[in-house]
Amino acid sequence: MIEIHDLTKTYVGGVRALDGLDLEVGSGMFGLVGPNGAGKTTLMRILAGIIQPTSGTVRVFGHDLHTVAGRMAAKALLGYLPQDLGLYPNLTGREFLDYIAILKGITEAGERRRQIERLLEEVRLVDVADRKLKTYSGGMRRRIGVAQALLGDPKLLIVDEPTVGLDPEERVRFRNLLSEMAARCTIILSTHIVEDISHSCNDLAVISQGRALFRGAPADLIEQVRGHVWAITTAGERPAGDLMVVSTLQLQHGVQYRVLGAPASTDGALALEPSLEDGYIWLMRQRRGAA
Repeated sequence: MIEIHDLTKTYVGGVRALDGLDLEVGSGMFGLVGPNGAGKTTLMRILAGIIQPTSGTVRVFGHDLHTVAGRMAAKALLGYLPQDLGLYPNLTGREFLDYIAILKGITEAGERRRQIERLLEEVRLVDVADRKLKTYSGGMRRRIGVAQALLGDPKLLIVDEPTVGLDPEERVRFRNLLSEMAARCTIILSTHIVEDISHSCNDLAVISQGRALFRGAPADLIEQVRGHVWAITTAGERPAGDLMVVSTLQLQHGVQYRVLGAPASTDGALALEPSLEDGYIWLMRQRRGAA
């Protein structure tokens, strides 16, 4: 679906956001995870045709984004939900979708109505469709953002940091919504929240400093840290040795630490089943160690 080869992007001032990135994305839901400043948003904006790379090649459904014709053809096939979606606060949800549909070239009024009503139903906003957007919660705004991105039935949906600022209930609702959408189009989900990837994607890439550190299934990333995840309970002091503390749990008579690494002694250390977050943290730690 998407082919990226030796992609670089250098901004004014010499800041290199992408540094020779190679990546291929197939169908379904694809996760792109990495720390803030890793280059994720730059890549999303290039795929959406908003900015152009400094060098390298990108093909979306066979269309070369290096050419004007290729960018126009690719834009006609994709929907984009940026991290900060500009809304018109005094429009209702239904009016906003109608306006975006016109901008996307859906000029026939009956077809616009059909698409808008279907999408409002899918994102579960029918009951608030005639309320002004300025009254929407953060989760509602994200869902209306998905609806506007799906106007025109795109083949590719690009979603950048969709759950930032949402409460836990809205995050779960939003992840479920994206999972439902993945049955009808390819979705690229860019985030620094590993939990969003673990619940949604069967394929992912980890990028840092503009390069891909890992590409594969979540299970493969988890396997890399197997045997390095431990629970150690102490009276309160941090466990000895070169260990990375992932989380702590206050107990009645001490503190339980979830750590990554090799304990100085396995006496009292309990081996744990690794999670995707463990795999991600371990990968980033190994990367820093190599650097």
